[in-house]
Amino acid sequence: MRTHLRAGIAIYNAGEYHAAHDAWEAHWLDLDSRTDDEQFLHGLIQFTAAVYHATTRNWSGAAGLADSAGEYLDELPPTYRGVDVADVRSELATLARDPEVVERRHPLALTHEGRELALGDLRFEATAVAADVFAEEYGYDEQLVETATGYAREDLSDDVASSPFVTLLFDFVREPENRGIVLQRLGEHTDRRRSRDDDVSGLFDEG
Repeated sequence: MRTHLRAGIAIYNAGEYHAAHDAWEAHWLDLDSRTDDEQFLHGLIQFTAAVYHATTRNWSGAAGLADSAGEYLDELPPTYRGVDVADVRSELATLARDPEVVERRHPLALTHEGRELALGDLRFEATAVAADVFAEEYGYDEQLVETATGYAREDLSDDVASSPFVTLLFDFVREPENRGIVLQRLGEHTDRRRSRDDDVSGLFDEG
């Protein structure tokens, strides 16, 4: 859960309010209802949706979701899973009363373990989650990102000194203005890796 939680927080803090929930949703759907973790993620998902609707000037939608999100988070302690839930509840109360507040100041930044996370703070696995989220959000080749992530994990497992897959996945997440060219380079490396694997496949099988 920690990996997906951190990925979603960093995505949200990057201003990607619509995309942030995708980092949490798959994990949330697997949880039993009414558990603390389910309530927590359900509340965070609705919180990001409330902020998104406020920033797109859907005032009634933002206020309604803020009320609902507050109910999901209401019984949790002030800090849960490293997140300052008390701050989130306070922001939700403000949005419920006055969703237009986002036009006068930035929405609340989320913290984890006392730190305001940015995309550049994420380690590899959380970066891989964020890469999947951004590929889906912006219509990039999701299969390519998934394949490149698999090669990156292989390189990390083999302790490869310098993996282009790891480097480019970090770039894909951290450099939104360059995602198109980064994905092109990932595709080139993926094609070469696949060709290399095909060249040695079966060489030692008995004929």
